[in-house]
Amino acid sequence: MSIDSQIKEMQTVAQRENLLIKEIREESHSAKQSSQRPVFNQLIIDIEQDEFSGILTWAPDRLSRNAGDLGKLVDLMDQEKLAQIKTYSQTFSNNPNEKFLLMILCSQAKLENDNRGINVKRGLRAKCEMGWRPGVAPIGYKNVMANNRISQVVIDEERAPAIKQMFERVAEKGHSGRTIRMWLDRIKFRTRHDKPLALSRIYATLNNPFYYGYFEFNGQLYKGNHPALITKTVFDQVQKQLTVPPKTWHKKIFPFKTLCICGSCKGGVTAEEKFRKLKYGGFTKHTYYHCARSVDYECNEPYITEEDLIRQLIGHIENININEKLITSRIKLEIERFHNLRSHVLHKEYLEGNLNQFDYPENDPVNEEMAKTYLRHLLKVGTSEERQLILSTIRTRFVLTQGELLIQ
Repeated sequence: MSIDSQIKEMQTVAQRENLLIKEIREESHSAKQSSQRPVFNQLIIDIEQDEFSGILTWAPDRLSRNAGDLGKLVDLMDQEKLAQIKTYSQTFSNNPNEKFLLMILCSQAKLENDNRGINVKRGLRAKCEMGWRPGVAPIGYKNVMANNRISQVVIDEERAPAIKQMFERVAEKGHSGRTIRMWLDRIKFRTRHDKPLALSRIYATLNNPFYYGYFEFNGQLYKGNHPALITKTVFDQVQKQLTVPPKTWHKKIFPFKTLCICGSCKGGVTAEEKFRKLKYGGFTKHTYYHCARSVDYECNEPYITEEDLIRQLIGHIENININEKLITSRIKLEIERFHNLRSHVLHKEYLEGNLNQFDYPENDPVNEEMAKTYLRHLLKVGTSEERQLILSTIRTRFVLTQGELLIQ
């Protein structure tokens, strides 16, 4: 019965029995837990302060279905501050029998409430064991209702293809959640409520085992009776792609990232390391450069190894423009380092009597031939840091197209 109906009925009772209603107070909070109802708590305070001497309510369980609030009411009766509790069909005064009956009725309401919770959980568990997930089906599926109950879960033919493609894009192309969201926005994907799919829901969908035929409920995995959208292999690959390893910023240098741009989308180029386990133990490491997909997330420009990139760059050395002054300063630093090595480690300068004589290049800046020879040398045997410094002397810009390094 609604609150308004309860009030109307109790006003009729008060009029019939000549009871004075000083104030009507309504509250929609549940009486299951103690001290969680502001209106009830204030009512207890007002009775303690002699504002009221009785309570008119529809039934005892409207006042309390927990031991804490029931104890407060009985305690007020013991203190003779609460003279009477009147319900639609019963009256409870300050005498042992009626207080005992009040406690029994409220305790019975608590017992029914607790049993109801246990039965609901038992029913949900039984439903899970039968292969049906309680609640609304996730996006890509829809519930089929029968007799106001969910009878089965079927594939949503309108949205399921896009959801399946989401998993495939992450598993096969390594797309991130943000990339997926941009793709969904581009194809104008909408939920059942005609709204775009939020990033949080994208990740929740990609982590949901429901799509390969299982579902999780209360921390336990159950096999579902619904049709699967993807295989377990695809789902596992998606989880692997979504796992973010700890990042160590600015630890690894990829010197050729700023050398060129993507020839397909004109975006930047990035790099990553790949490791392959050898048959007889050990690993091999390869560095690959590819489009960063900052402009076009669908760019299919192929990868190129760092070795192949260096080989092609060396092939272009005769046709590129170089900052010869910067290369000259780099060569001088190399010569000083070489002489310091000879004097402090090998002691060769002492023997030859040339301690303070550095063999600097005769021309300053060096000629183009020496500059390009030094560039070839560092590209072949230099460290990543040395290559990064020497590449800053190249003025010519390049594009990476179909695995080929071309002059822009």
